[in-house]
Amino acid sequence: MIEILTIEREYGTGASHIAAAIAETLGWKVWDHEITEEIARRLKCKAEMVQKREERCDSPFYGLIKAFMRGSFESQTDAKLELLDAEHLAHLFEKVVQEIAGKGKCIIIGRGAPWFLRDRKDHFSVFLYAPYGERFRHIVAGGRTKQEAHQLLETVDRDRAAFVRKYYNKEWPDRYLYDMMLNVSPGDEAVVDTILRGIKTAASARTEFVAT
Repeated sequence: MIEILTIEREYGTGASHIAAAIAETLGWKVWDHEITEEIARRLKCKAEMVQKREERCDSPFYGLIKAFMRGSFESQTDAKLELLDAEHLAHLFEKVVQEIAGKGKCIIIGRGAPWFLRDRKDHFSVFLYAPYGERFRHIVAGGRTKQEAHQLLETVDRDRAAFVRKYYNKEWPDRYLYDMMLNVSPGDEAVVDTILRGIKTAASARTEFVAT
């Protein structure tokens, strides 16, 4: 039985809305910003601090700050910098994702989840993409200015790819990790229906494979 769905996505494909619709149908829980909040709780800091570092490599300037602080007497500040650097967050993502998956009946968005859960037979993985113009319209419709939309489209996916390459030594997206790659242009309803049918088909096929 499939009890875990992971959704990786290009920025601006509306993954959160698609995940919410699937969760409503299946009665599962969506983990997106909730992962950020969980990590912030463990680090005893504000979620905004974690969000600024998620899926982004540390800048050279940040590395210099850490190197300088290691030799200072302000050990408390040093510890917080260490905990919030991208490398520590990458390890925390894996730990939290594995714990969430262990409970089952969940939809996890991003955070390297398809890679962490790649060997689980109860896991179905999807990658969502769309043409630039489609994603641009979606972002502007969500309240961003045209300038902000262009900037986000130029930087977010680039940062995600760099993060995955540096901390997981993988290319993003790696098509071999996904059970399904979908263009969201046909609309949320069509995408949701396709994913649900994919989960059902995969569950049936894996059950038959185990039986034989």
